Amino acid sequence: MYRIAVVTVSDKGARGDRVDKSGPVIREMVKSLGEVVDYRVVPDDPEVLKGTLINLSDKEKTDLILTTGGTGLGPRDNTPEATLAVIEREVPGLAEAMRMESMKKTNRAMLSRGVAGVRHLTLIINLPGSVKAVRECLEVIMPALPHGLEIMTGRGGECGIEN
Repeated sequence: MYRIAVVTVSDKGARGDRVDKSGPVIREMVKSLGEVVDYRVVPDDPEVLKGTLINLSDKEKTDLILTTGGTGLGPRDNTPEATLAVIEREVPGLAEAMRMESMKKTNRAMLSRGVAGVRHLTLIINLPGSVKAVRECLEVIMPALPHGLEIMTGRGGECGIEN
């Protein structure tokens, strides 16, 4: 089982002006992967988000960080930039798969700027902010996450086995 953190990125949520609905959906959907050891709502501030991601990766030693929100075109949507600033390696297939599947439902999916990558031994994935999009995107990537986490953390075997 893996240590998971969920970070909702929202100015209104951080101020208490909006109830976070996406974070709880993520928490429920990832139960099969492990324990959500940290859940928090932070403002759309790139420095706060970078600090949060670094802390959760380096100090809290989480295996997986899932962010929700801040991936659009709004002037305060800083999640991808903060994530890119702290990761060491990108995992573009995750974001590509989420956008590709979402495009089947709405052409607005092409406006999502979410990224995914690895910092040390932590996989960080940006999810959109809406409950519907979170569900759709997690459904797409969940089947691949156990294997990716196994390999990244050294808990898995060879990945060259043919199916």
